[in-house]
Amino acid sequence: MSHIPSLRIALSCSLLAVAAGTGLAGCGGPDGHPLSARPYDAARQVAFDGPGEGRELPLDKPLALRAENGDTRITDVTAVDEAGHHLAGELSADGGRWRSTGPLAAGARYTVRVATENADGAPGVRTLTFRTAPAKKLLKVDFGPEAGKYGVGQPLTATLSAPVPTKDGRAAVERALKVRSTPSVTGAWHWVDDRELHFRPREYWPAGATVTLTSNLAGLHVGGGFYGTATAPLRIDIGDRVEAVTDAAAHQMVVKRNGEVINTIPVTTGKPGFATRNGVKVVLEKQAFVRMRSTTVGIAEGSSESYDLPVHYATRVTWSGEYVHAAPWSVGSQGYANVSHGCVGMSTSDAAWFFGNIRRGDIVRVVNSQGEEMTPFGNGFGDWNLSWDRWRRGSAVHAGTREGADPARLRPRPL
Repeated sequence: MSHIPSLRIALSCSLLAVAAGTGLAGCGGPDGHPLSARPYDAARQVAFDGPGEGRELPLDKPLALRAENGDTRITDVTAVDEAGHHLAGELSADGGRWRSTGPLAAGARYTVRVATENADGAPGVRTLTFRTAPAKKLLKVDFGPEAGKYGVGQPLTATLSAPVPTKDGRAAVERALKVRSTPSVTGAWHWVDDRELHFRPREYWPAGATVTLTSNLAGLHVGGGFYGTATAPLRIDIGDRVEAVTDAAAHQMVVKRNGEVINTIPVTTGKPGFATRNGVKVVLEKQAFVRMRSTTVGIAEGSSESYDLPVHYATRVTWSGEYVHAAPWSVGSQGYANVSHGCVGMSTSDAAWFFGNIRRGDIVRVVNSQGEEMTPFGNGFGDWNLSWDRWRRGSAVHAGTREGADPARLRPRPL
């Protein structure tokens, strides 16, 4: 490629500079191109169709700007609130008017920068600020679990104060909820119902990870007249990868830490009619002592299957009452037969060891049982029993998309 034209231009500029004396340092300046000049103050050339001093712009009204005369046209508008949300808008073909096309954030302070151009092509600028009215219908979100240290299977939860039934509204919520993991993971939200969604990685969390959940929902419109509110961030730390796998047919539990077997325990699981659920469960809580009564699981008092037992070292894995616990009354069957009403029973010493080496969020999996499959939701955290493809289909952002096609999956974007 030839560089001669550029050289000629450079020489011409140099000659002009010499001819003009010390008052001109190059091709710009008063005799240069108008766009090289410093933008003038366009405050009198741009009008704001908004509230007066000290008044707030209603949420049902667009932000509107107009050029005051035919000698000025608007060339660009940027409107951003304190949270960094950009307001979408549309500029008329002649540059005479601009109006917002996206919803305003509620109770927010906007800074608007308006770029203009006069009849001679000289640039101008006007910067203005305004506030929007507060929302009348608020959508609050509660994060879970509480801050602390958890196992690699712990999902994050977001519970909303009002239902969000539309896909667009759900997508707005998802994009406003930001999950960061160190080390990083691939993950997605899944809507359990209109008011609850869970986040999990494709695989279990990395051992030793730090996970934070934050919300940019404040002020965002999510449909139905609802606007999000601010939520305090959540941080959880992930411990070792602890997995306890119970083989109901072999009557034993194998416990691994970071892939290494650290104990093999003889157990008994649910007998016919009360078979333990198959599948992946997540430890919900630990209780040093629980009084277990058959009436709490629908077995009539005084029937042949009724019981009322003091139970020690109880690790809960379903809300319906499935535990891993000490069962000294069935030691003779442990390792040989399944005689429980659905729990995984073991000796008191083994249960004490298990209780001391397990934490909330750790994985407890049952295989080869005659029982039904663990449900994904409603009876604890069965989230891991959904394949990754099925999990992604529960996301308003990821459903129907190729994995990795939406890098802005959690970026806030108002409706």
